[in-house]
Amino acid sequence: MSQETVDLLINARWIIPVIPENVVYSDCSLVVDGSKIKGLYPKIEAKRLFTARQEINLDNHVLMPGLVNAHGHLAMTLLRGYADDLPLDRWLEDHIWPAEARWVSEEFVRDGAELAMAEMLKSGTTCFSDMYFFPDQVALVAREHGLRCQLAFPILNFASAWARDGDEYISKGLQLRDTCKGDELINVVFGPHAPYTVDDRYLERVATYANELDICVQIHLHETQGEVDDAVALSGERPIARLQRLGLLTPNTQCVHMTALNDDDIRMITESRSQVIHCPKSNLKLASGFCPVKTLQDAGINVALGTDGAASNNSLDMFSEMQFASLLAKGVSGDASALDTHATLRMATLNGARALGLDGLIGSLEAGKSADIVALDMGGITTEPMYNPLSQLVYTAMGERVSHVWINGAAKLADRQLTTFNEQQLGAKARQWRDLIQA
Repeated sequence: MSQETVDLLINARWIIPVIPENVVYSDCSLVVDGSKIKGLYPKIEAKRLFTARQEINLDNHVLMPGLVNAHGHLAMTLLRGYADDLPLDRWLEDHIWPAEARWVSEEFVRDGAELAMAEMLKSGTTCFSDMYFFPDQVALVAREHGLRCQLAFPILNFASAWARDGDEYISKGLQLRDTCKGDELINVVFGPHAPYTVDDRYLERVATYANELDICVQIHLHETQGEVDDAVALSGERPIARLQRLGLLTPNTQCVHMTALNDDDIRMITESRSQVIHCPKSNLKLASGFCPVKTLQDAGINVALGTDGAASNNSLDMFSEMQFASLLAKGVSGDASALDTHATLRMATLNGARALGLDGLIGSLEAGKSADIVALDMGGITTEPMYNPLSQLVYTAMGERVSHVWINGAAKLADRQLTTFNEQQLGAKARQWRDLIQA
C-alpha cells in the first residue's frame, strides 16, 4: 500500500489530546497536513501510512493542544509591576487610568501587544482574547505574526485616546470587524468594559447588534463584592440582573471574573448558558475575591481561564494560571478532588475555545481541527520521577518548558526560539517605555 504524503509528522513520548477526555497516549504520532490535524496514530502505524515532508522526534516531550488565554489586556504588559499591592478601585483610578490617559497611543499598544504575544507564545498560548484601546494595531501585529485571537473592542462612557464616547467606540469597533472579516485567525467582538463604566443605552445597542450579527460579547462582571454592593445601592439591581434585563446574557456572553455571586446570579448564568472566564492570579493579587469554579461547573456552566493583563498579574503564563486555578478551587470548595488535572487542562484549552465560540476549530487534537499545538520538554530532575505527565503540567510551573508551538500548522516556536519575533528588540522597546513612563 502506497504511503500518503503529508506536511508534518510529530512523534512524541506522550500526547494529551483533551478529546477523548481523560486520556494520555504514549509513543504516538500526530499527523498534520497544511493547517489541519489529519489524525493521531501509534508511531508504527503512522510511519506505515504516511511519509512526511518534515518529521520531528520529541522523545521526551508532551504534545497537547495550544492554550487559550480567554481574557487579557495585551498592551498593559508595558505596565507590568507599575502599581502593585493595591485593591482594584485604587489600582485603576489612582494609577492605571491616569497612566493610560497619558501614555496610551498606537505605538504604545503596538509595542505592548508584540511583547505580550511573544511572551504568550513562549509559554504555550496559541489563542488569546484582548480587550484594549487601538485594537486595530493588535490586529495588525497578530496578522503579521500569524497568531489566533479574539479582539474585544472596548466600549466606555468616557473618552480615551481611541474614541470620544460610546457611539464612537462602537462605530470604530464595527469598522474593525468589517476590516477583519474573512481573516481565519482574527475574530472581532464587543467588549463593553463593565456595568459600572457603560450606560444602559450602550449596553442595549450592544445587545441588539450582538444578536443581529451573532457576535460574542466580553464584559468584566461581578469582579468584586464592592462592585455589586455599589450597584445595588445605586439602583437596587445586581449587575447580572441588569444585563439579563437588557438582553445581554446569552450563550455568546463572556462574563469575566465573577467572584461575587449568589444563587440567583448562578441560576441566571445557567439559564442563559453564558460563559464564565476565571482569572485567578489577577483576582488574588488585587484581593478581588474568589470565583466559585466548582459550584459553577457543577451547575453545568462552561468556565474558561484567562490571565487578565500583566499589570495585575505580572505574567501571561497560562501554565501558572492552571496551577493557581486548580489549587484555588480546592481551597475555596474544601474539596481536594475539585478541578482535577484533566478538568484544569480542559479549562485552559477546550473550555476556552468554547467560550470564544471556537471549539469547532481548536482546543483539542482532533482530526479536522486547526493544527494549534504545543510541545513541552519533560526532561530534567524537576519532573522526575514521571508517574503522570499531566500532574507535572498542572501542578508545576511548566511555561519555561515549552519547546515548540504551531498555529494553523505554522511553526511559531522551534526549540525555544521564536520564529517571527526578535526578542532583543522587544526587550529594548520595553525598557524604553519604562524609562519614559517613570521619568
